Amino acid sequence: MKYRNDRHGEPISQLGYGCMRFSHKGAAIDIDKTEKEILKAFRAGINYYDTAYVYPGSEAALGEILERNGIREQVKIATKLPQYMISKAGAIDKDFNEELVRLRTTWIDYYLMHMITDLSQWRKMESLGIREWIDAKKASGQIRNIGFSFHGNSDMFIEVLNAYDWDFCQIQYNYLDEMTQAGRKGLEAAYAKGIPVIIMEPLRGGKLVNLLPEDAKKRIAADERGWSAAEWSFRWLWNQPGVTCVLSGMNSEEMVEENIRIASEASVGDLTERDLEVIEQLKDSINAKTKVGCTACRYCMPCPKGVRIPDIFRCYNRMYTENKLAGRLEYAQTVSLQKDPGFATDCVRCGKCEQHCPQSLPIRDLLVEADKALRPLPVKVVMKAAAKFMLK
Repeated sequence: MKYRNDRHGEPISQLGYGCMRFSHKGAAIDIDKTEKEILKAFRAGINYYDTAYVYPGSEAALGEILERNGIREQVKIATKLPQYMISKAGAIDKDFNEELVRLRTTWIDYYLMHMITDLSQWRKMESLGIREWIDAKKASGQIRNIGFSFHGNSDMFIEVLNAYDWDFCQIQYNYLDEMTQAGRKGLEAAYAKGIPVIIMEPLRGGKLVNLLPEDAKKRIAADERGWSAAEWSFRWLWNQPGVTCVLSGMNSEEMVEENIRIASEASVGDLTERDLEVIEQLKDSINAKTKVGCTACRYCMPCPKGVRIPDIFRCYNRMYTENKLAGRLEYAQTVSLQKDPGFATDCVRCGKCEQHCPQSLPIRDLLVEADKALRPLPVKVVMKAAAKFMLK
């Protein structure tokens, strides 16, 4: 196993164990099967295990496995405070203490504010005394590193990144999300500040393996490298110095073995220009089904009314490259769950965007079309309720 250092020089395995997708037996986690998989990962050198308060049964299962094998002190636990569920200061300690009990530990190595989408969420936590709370937990040794996991756009990510002296952060990042979510812009901003970045969704929830177009699958199968679709995705990530650790939700021993093999070989700068061209070809295959020919060049921005034109078109396209649910979920995270969302309905049809679009897209008409697809009435109601809850 290869390692990359955290902000304090502590080694983190460049492959981390994502604990959200443990195998189940009926409604409960299959603890015996999960234990075999975790121990195989541990013996191979994986030392970073990521869970969260809201992953059903995950913290308790991880805590039990680590305790009964006597390996708690040899691994690093990352878990998360559900900041979107916190409305009063006392709830912070309540949830944290519950996590310590579930995990059968007295300290958390890496603690995150879970699923930040807008700076206002961090400001709310500040109003509840989170800065002082973190200081106290760090002083007592109950928290060793503090960070945040992020789902939003790159500009908002940088605002959150600069709002506090974070020890690390966690972002959704893969070759298809290079210019979305926090994206390469966010990754490089964190790297410039010396802040380690943990990567989630390296395979887009398996979609970069299971839902690839046929021509992309054939391109991979025919390539002289002999790499699988997953290996192309992982190696693209580990090729970048700003990536500290890539999480994988492994739920079979075969998957653990394969991912460990890749992680033990991959390093920064391994990919050739030809390899990167292959990645671009895979992206082109996936994007061939797009509805709007937006390249996210952002010449249309800023919109005088704050409409998030490239973000809206990206989510609209994702409805066709993947499915409706994926596009609407992305839209909720990166547009709707913002304090100033910039909906398509805010457009006043001034036409400024179209004057600068290199693709000569009829942006004003396309925004109307995209909004109807992304926010039919039932979805609009749900998104409004979710924003009210998350940004309260």
